[in-house]
Amino acid sequence: MQTLDSATRERFANQARMLANRVRKRFRHLRRRFSKERIDVFRLYDNDIPEIRAVVDWYAGHLVVGEYARRQSVPQWLPLMGAAAAEALQVPPDKLHLKTRFAGARDGRRYRRLGRNGSGWTVRERDFLFRVNLDDFVDTGLFADHRETRRLVGEAAAGKAFLNLYAYTGTFTCYAARGGAAGSVSVDRSETALDWARDNFALNGVAEDAHRLVQADAFAFLKAEKTRGRRFDLAVVDPPSYSTTRRRNQAFDILEDHPRLLRSVIRVMQPGGVILFSTNHQGFVPRLQGLPVATVEEITAATIPEDYAGRRRPIHRCWRITV
Repeated sequence: MQTLDSATRERFANQARMLANRVRKRFRHLRRRFSKERIDVFRLYDNDIPEIRAVVDWYAGHLVVGEYARRQSVPQWLPLMGAAAAEALQVPPDKLHLKTRFAGARDGRRYRRLGRNGSGWTVRERDFLFRVNLDDFVDTGLFADHRETRRLVGEAAAGKAFLNLYAYTGTFTCYAARGGAAGSVSVDRSETALDWARDNFALNGVAEDAHRLVQADAFAFLKAEKTRGRRFDLAVVDPPSYSTTRRRNQAFDILEDHPRLLRSVIRVMQPGGVILFSTNHQGFVPRLQGLPVATVEEITAATIPEDYAGRRRPIHRCWRITV
C-alpha cells in the first residue's frame, strides 16, 4: 500500500469532512418521510461533489459506501470516506460495508461473488419485504432506484400474464403478484439470483405454482416461448449493460443489442401488451424507432425516486412500449 504525502492526506481529510456534512444533511431530509412510507433503503449521496466519487446508501441502520474506481484510485481513500459517513450518522463499524464499483464491461458481472461472510436479512419497501446481502456481491439484491418502477408494475398487473426478463432477485414479480397478476414467469440465467428470488417470493406470499422461476438465457427463453405460443400482457426488461454467456461464449452489449432483444420480447407479447424497458447504462443511446409497436414513450421522470433525483445523468432510463 502506497504511503500518502501530507498534501494528499489533507486533501482526503477535507473530502471526508465534506462527505460527512453532505450525508448528515441528506439523512435528516429523507429519513422521517421514508420512515413513514416504511422504506428502509434509500440513497444519501451519489457523486454529488466532483472530487468525491462515492455512493452512500442507507440500509435500515447499515451504510453501504462505494467508490467509483478509476486508475488513480488509492486503497486508503474508500475506508476514509466510509468512516466519515458512518461517524456522521453514528453507524458502528460493524454496520459499515465498503464496495468498489467499476465502469465498463466489468460492471456487467452482476452476480460475481466477493465473499461468503455476509449474512442476509430483510428490509422493508412499503408493504413488501426483501432479502439483502451487503457483503458477498457487488449488488445487494435490491435496486432501490427502481422503487417507483416497481410501483407502476404493481398498479398495472391486475389480471395480466407478467414476464420478468433478467429477473435478478424477483422484486418486480413480487409487486406484480401482489398487484393481482394472473400469473408470471421470472427468467434469469443465475441460479444464485433465482434462489434469492425464491426467498423474496416466500417473504411476500407469492406462490410458485402461479409465478414460475426459470433459469435460462433470455434469448433462448424468448425463442422457446415463441415456438410454444406463450404470450404475455405485461413485461419488464431490465438487462445488464454487458454480459457474456459462458456456454455459448455469446456477448451481450446493450448499446448494440437492445433492438434485437426488444424485437424478441415483442414476439411473445399480446397485441396491446406493455413492455417496460429500462437501462442504467450512462451512455445509452436508444434505437427504438423501427420497432413494430404502436407507441414508445420515455417515462424516466416518473420512475426516478426523490433520493436519486438531481444527478447530472439519471440513474436509469425507462420506456413504456405498447405493442
